[in-house]
Amino acid sequence: MKFIDPNQDRWFAVSADEGVVPPAPDLLLEFAQWQEVRNHWPADVPVGVALPNDVPVTEIAADLDRLQLVVLRYPKWTDGRAYSQAHLLRARYRYAGEVRATGDVLVDMLPLLHRTGFDAVVLRTGQSVDAARRALGYFPSYYQGDVHEPRPRFAREAA
Repeated sequence: MKFIDPNQDRWFAVSADEGVVPPAPDLLLEFAQWQEVRNHWPADVPVGVALPNDVPVTEIAADLDRLQLVVLRYPKWTDGRAYSQAHLLRARYRYAGEVRATGDVLVDMLPLLHRTGFDAVVLRTGQSVDAARRALGYFPSYYQGDVHEPRPRFAREAA
């Protein structure tokens, strides 16, 4: 899991108020901005999209081969829709780019974030990266399958 410091992130956003977004490497676009520029965005310019948790993953499925980063937001730590979005990106669409969690991301969420397909996080202010790293090691294995190992434990042991 990669822990992102927002002050040192290579990805940058532009305000929706700035109008038309010119292509630039490592630009993180809001979903609405991407919808406006996707038809003329150069294929060789790295781009990321922040997908709201109330927008289905199917809305960007056709573009996944063009996206290097998909940011999924947690408006509250109790809102689990982004877990489902990440799982769909990895399991159904086989998305290989970075899937990043932002918003109200707590240390306690790290094991499930990892299991559902996130590979990068921006922790909520006040959360410890050291504690987050420890949380990833709390459980050495799981009974249920996940995006990394889809077989449940009994099927792994039988194989």
